[in-house]
Amino acid sequence: MSFVLLDGPMGTELARRGLALPEGCWSAAALESEAGIAAVREVHASYVAAGARIARANTFRTQPRFYPETYRELCVRAVALAREAGAEKVLGSMAPIEDCYRPDLAPADAEARRLHRAMASALVDAGVDGIVCETFPSAREVRIAVEEAARTGLPVWAALTAGPDGSLMTPEAIEAAARDAVAAGAAAVLVCCTAADRTLPYVERLGRVGVAFGAYANAGEIGAGLGWGAPEAAAARRYVELARTWVEAGATIVGACCGTGPEHVRRLANG
Repeated sequence: MSFVLLDGPMGTELARRGLALPEGCWSAAALESEAGIAAVREVHASYVAAGARIARANTFRTQPRFYPETYRELCVRAVALAREAGAEKVLGSMAPIEDCYRPDLAPADAEARRLHRAMASALVDAGVDGIVCETFPSAREVRIAVEEAARTGLPVWAALTAGPDGSLMTPEAIEAAARDAVAAGAAAVLVCCTAADRTLPYVERLGRVGVAFGAYANAGEIGAGLGWGAPEAAAARRYVELARTWVEAGATIVGACCGTGPEHVRRLANG
């Protein structure tokens, strides 16, 4: 398989290592303690060692919504930890202001724009190579986030989610949102944090948008055997089988999301 290999999830890997990840700030909380910083460093290193070419800094929740006084400092720390791992590129992660699975909670346009602009500025100052606006279930909010990220002049990707069970967006809706994101400045579009065994129809629709596209899926239901404590080698093999279908559909960017881990990335790297 030929594609650009992303890393895997940060939050669920930190949780697997025993870190407490409070609701809201989630994985960003790890940046506030020495033990958490060491764990973030370890997760990044494990993905690069597995073959990931692109690392996503742990900035998914280091945003002014949760850290109004320290978000810039935390972004700098998160990006530095990703750099230490030695990936070819480090992307800053921009997330929905509220909840990845609650598009109804997306803030009004003016508030969304203010907060996403602040986050994009912080990521630029932290020295990222590009920005990925990821795990957005709201077409309206992702367009605003992409617009503000694109204002920085850095390359921007947009990653949309239909939710683990595919209930938040149809493949057609993701295609429409992806087209809007491209119009707003996205250079690539992806589907993320949707169950791996439900991802292919979304990838196929993204193939119609006219820019680079790809996927990084989550492990889905526990019974799917793709992660969440399933035997690691078997789970990773099954994930790669599904990822092959995305590449056959034209995907050129592939990674992994919640419930997966470094073994999934390693097997993706080995084809």
